[in-house]
Amino acid sequence: MTRWVVDGMNVIGSRPTGWWRDRPGAMRDLASELESFGAATGESVTVVFDGRPFEIESGESLDVRFASRRGRNAADDDIAALVEGDGDPGSLAVVTSDAELARRVRDLGASVVGSGEFRRRLDA
Repeated sequence: MTRWVVDGMNVIGSRPTGWWRDRPGAMRDLASELESFGAATGESVTVVFDGRPFEIESGESLDVRFASRRGRNAADDDIAALVEGDGDPGSLAVVTSDAELARRVRDLGASVVGSGEFRRRLDA
């Protein structure tokens, strides 16, 4: 079973939907899609967002997190730390199109799925 760790803003930004006009709304929408994905597949999903934390509803299939600090690569660093601290990083699939984050988590034993490819899975 795959456990997913999603670079939230990377997936949101993978298509030009006008998300930048309502960033919190786009984050809530993605969380809802990820919850449905996790419930349908039976796989756990963790999403990490950049920005100031706010309430996002999630169910049993989704763990919503916000970067522990602000600034460049904040969510990326948290995602890499999640992978590094995991007892079974080989069961993790990190969703990102950030080449440096992809390299970091692969070096730690996780697999990587591109944001566009994952977006297509959510849309299917």
